[in-house]
Amino acid sequence: MKPVVISGTGLYTPQQSISNDELVTAFNAYVELFNADNAGKIAAGEVAALEPSSSGFIEKASGIKSRYVMEKAGILDPTRMTPRIKERGDEELSLQAEMCVAAAREALARAGRTPADIDMVLVAASNMQRAYPAMAVEVQDALGIEGFGFDMNVACSSATFAIQTAAAAVQTGQARAVLVLDPEITSAHLNFRDRDSHFIFGDACTAMVIEAAETATSAHQFDILDSKLKTSFSNNIRNNFGFMNRFDEDGIGQPDKLFRQQGRKVFKEVCPMAAEMIRTTVEHAGLQVGDIARFWLHQANLNMNHLIVRTLLGRDATPEEAPVILDTYANTSSAGSIIAFHKYQDDLPSGSNGVICSFGAGYSIGCVVVRKR
Repeated sequence: MKPVVISGTGLYTPQQSISNDELVTAFNAYVELFNADNAGKIAAGEVAALEPSSSGFIEKASGIKSRYVMEKAGILDPTRMTPRIKERGDEELSLQAEMCVAAAREALARAGRTPADIDMVLVAASNMQRAYPAMAVEVQDALGIEGFGFDMNVACSSATFAIQTAAAAVQTGQARAVLVLDPEITSAHLNFRDRDSHFIFGDACTAMVIEAAETATSAHQFDILDSKLKTSFSNNIRNNFGFMNRFDEDGIGQPDKLFRQQGRKVFKEVCPMAAEMIRTTVEHAGLQVGDIARFWLHQANLNMNHLIVRTLLGRDATPEEAPVILDTYANTSSAGSIIAFHKYQDDLPSGSNGVICSFGAGYSIGCVVVRKR
């Protein structure tokens, strides 16, 4: 098979950030309002009183301390609890495309490439802001890229699934180079009124250039040694929002149209699946787990990542072995593992092996073994 490399990465980070304290203050104000408005029903046992949250609870449960968002004022308004982002006209560049273009420019610069070198644009994210036209085609147009583009969604695993898809396109000659983009506006599908999940997500966009090793000239190349994908259906992480919601007006605005999960079940079921996936992919690449210098894991929950690496290594990982961006970015869905990869790669010496792994709704798990050139 033709050797393929990741030759450049890029990151778009929103300007606004929300700390745990800010989020908790807004959430608890909402709780007080709700309980006061429903005092009679709560006293009659018809409605359950809401419980307040705390920064300590959030950090202990997730490892998250803050998150970046596209717009914070609406989220922190206890009478709204939703971002305020004005809808753009069809003739304007869409918000997700704008994020993609910003991240793409950095990835292209690090790869030493221009839009003329790219033949394929792949936008992979947990939610697209519209059904069609494809976000990838809009980004392709905005950057002036010839060729083709399409969108894909495998929730939090979208980026790793996209890496394998892009690598296959290069190996089969469909594209000289592929631009992979992961624009996640997770604040748009998070229920900020839900105590168990209101703190989980943040917004960001990552970009990668994937091309044939024989033509790559970048100083930031990683050989793609092997990759493995797996899906197994589960309802434990779900979002029922879609165009068919208009068929039944009773469901419009209901909590199931936003992110929801059964966190304990996800933790119990996904951790061993992810650890086994990493082990088998590493071995299929002709390596052992001990040969891996760095694990760029999906940034969903710090306790999950600790358990996965501990299962693999038989000990706790050092911060250098399993870098964390979750504390400041929160869970950015498909972008999380790539943010970690982008921020924590330049210090590795040539010949170092690493694993990019993401996991999430589906269930879906994607694992990519790489080696720095």
